Amino acid sequence: MRLSITYLLATSLVTPATAFAPGTTFARTSAAKISPLFSSVVDEPKMARPSTKVPVFDEVCDTCGVTLTRFMSEVAMLNPDLTELTTLFGAIDTACKAISNLVKRSQLPSSSTLGYEGNVNVQGEDQKKLDVITNDLLKRALRFTGKLGVLASEEEDAPVDVIGNDDGTSSEILFEDGDRYVAVFDPLDGSSNVDAGCPTGTIIGIYEHDENCEIDEDCVGDECTEMEARCLANTLQPGTNLVAAAYCLYSSTCFFTLTLGNGVYMFALDEQIGEFVLCKPDVKVPESSSIMSFNEANLDKWDEPLKEVVTNWRKGTGKSGTKFSSRYIGAMVGDVHRTLLYGGVFGYPGDTKNPNGKLRLLYEGAPMSFIMEQAGGLSTTGKQRVMEIVPEIVHQRVPMMMGSKNDIQEIIDAYAAAEA
Repeated sequence: MRLSITYLLATSLVTPATAFAPGTTFARTSAAKISPLFSSVVDEPKMARPSTKVPVFDEVCDTCGVTLTRFMSEVAMLNPDLTELTTLFGAIDTACKAISNLVKRSQLPSSSTLGYEGNVNVQGEDQKKLDVITNDLLKRALRFTGKLGVLASEEEDAPVDVIGNDDGTSSEILFEDGDRYVAVFDPLDGSSNVDAGCPTGTIIGIYEHDENCEIDEDCVGDECTEMEARCLANTLQPGTNLVAAAYCLYSSTCFFTLTLGNGVYMFALDEQIGEFVLCKPDVKVPESSSIMSFNEANLDKWDEPLKEVVTNWRKGTGKSGTKFSSRYIGAMVGDVHRTLLYGGVFGYPGDTKNPNGKLRLLYEGAPMSFIMEQAGGLSTTGKQRVMEIVPEIVHQRVPMMMGSKNDIQEIIDAYAAAEA
């Protein structure tokens, strides 16, 4: 499966906030203050975005049938500081519709989009043709918002200036003045399944860029490169700094699910009108369930606490006393989508072969954990809240379990007991 990451540096509007819900202003999370364990079940996880409060919504945002475009316009009207997100989500909306069409048509002999591209990305993974196509599609969609400043991809050895020449010869990195957003995404999660027609998806996370990122216009050579590297390093933020997160699921229906830090909203693509329409406002994951979604072929290689919990669930001797059943698609977006609706636990834990699992923190784990927590669930490595981990590198992997809070809490308690 080919994954990519794009940094979107968007000039944000400097407009005073006039319509925020009352509440506490959250401070930026420090890497030195990460709590190792959940001490208790968290009903409403707090976000640590700098100088930002939870956005206010009105009845329009909870009305089934409202389009994504209308939804974002209403959010922008109520929360002027989020106006720039309307442009970004407009581009993402269009890109997801185009990718959905590509995925649907991929099985036709005339499409020529199945199979491998013949190249290997920078992580050593074979590229699927659709990986390359969807990555380019998203890059173009975001570029032509007029907000895109710099791009970093798994297919690039170094970030490149995407507003340079169309022939790709420009390699200058451009940082514009002002505040910025940073968008990270996996354009086609589960692409290894696409040849079989199984569900795939796109994952997006949007951060606020560090306001301390400045490039001296008079810098020369290596001095500029060092400044640029520091700016890119500033994008390695924990999930608690996310402004928004979304995924698009390409399956029997094309779903677009997003959170702006005030609940989870699920849209379905109405192909008759060509719009995503709200079908499930304020989604809440059931607190307990009897479904688990793991690759259980690796169970004997897992940590003992997790192995014990899953074994008990199989037997019906866990805390709930309910015997669990298994549902595993093998694509994160599909498995998390089902978990949001039906409850349960999805996970890709570490094992003796892959101690850190296979899921990437920055553009898979953090955005999907944000969505899960905003729906009332939890997400953990077993020892640490996923949202609080500060990435050290762009493609860092972490073990991950997320889902119904009571079931995830059982895993957290098992790890805590093992370390006591």
